[in-house]
Amino acid sequence: MDSYILIFSCYEKGVGKSCLLLQFTDKRFQPVHDLTIGVEFGARMISVDEKNIKLQIWDTAGQESFRSITRSYYRGAAGALLVYDITRRETFKHLSRWLEEAKQHSGSNMVIMLIGNKSDLEHRRAVSFEEGKQFADENGLIFMETSAKTADNVEDAFIGTAKKIYENIAAGIIDVTADAHGIKLGMTGNMNQGNSSQTANNRSRSSCC
Repeated sequence: MDSYILIFSCYEKGVGKSCLLLQFTDKRFQPVHDLTIGVEFGARMISVDEKNIKLQIWDTAGQESFRSITRSYYRGAAGALLVYDITRRETFKHLSRWLEEAKQHSGSNMVIMLIGNKSDLEHRRAVSFEEGKQFADENGLIFMETSAKTADNVEDAFIGTAKKIYENIAAGIIDVTADAHGIKLGMTGNMNQGNSSQTANNRSRSSCC
């Protein structure tokens, strides 16, 4: 059976995006997580419409000093997760900048999922669900709130984005023969799931969620 390889890119500093990736690929939560230095890589096999799909996920650093590096990954991505922290309003205010950058450096058919992370911290909420939904609707994004800690909606966020990309493939919106769209056809073969680092060895520690 043909396999589509879908490539994602994730954004914003200190919002728990690395924890989301770890929860999705390894099904575990790590409360103290290294800050991403450059780019990390994760992968997992899923099934959509009885087709095997390997998701390759690039977890890009949110720090300003790595922006020139991470911009290059936009061009090869079929989809992106734009993540903010519902307990830190400043991360929500930065969304327009990140979205503009993603659209500027990616293909016009990139599927973007807006994620409000840390939904388990309802008592510390600084951004309402309605605000996140409104921003997504105004910009043509898919929207969901998640918790990397409890795993709430984590599966749905990644797989939902993959399903939307697959729908675009089926509708002919995405040309799977073009590498720029972040999709490849072929046998997936054996693959070790989980995270691997493609970053510098010097890392900083940070509370993930």
